Amino acid sequence: MKSEEKEPKYRKIVEGADQLSLGISIVVAVLLGIGAGILMRRYFGYEWLFWLGVFWGIAAAILNIRKAYVKQKAELDKLKDDPRYKHYNQTDDDDDEDEKY
Repeated sequence: MKSEEKEPKYRKIVEGADQLSLGISIVVAVLLGIGAGILMRRYFGYEWLFWLGVFWGIAAAILNIRKAYVKQKAELDKLKDDPRYKHYNQTDDDDDEDEKY
């Protein structure tokens, strides 16, 4: 029984890596966009192609943030219907309106 209760050896490392993955993906997306812009500017000779690459990198980073948000929201929506968390879902808006500070 003690082996079943024991926490996996690398669990904290895996959880930390999962939390860092969004930040790393943002940096990588922007750097790839900048790299693509530099290469396009070098091969085609137009300065604005660099800025197009920067824009693509930033757009990819924003897309990564949106995907992470949608994934996290879906996981939290599953918890909304969990009976263990029902008491967090109750709101008393009528009491807040009557109080004056």
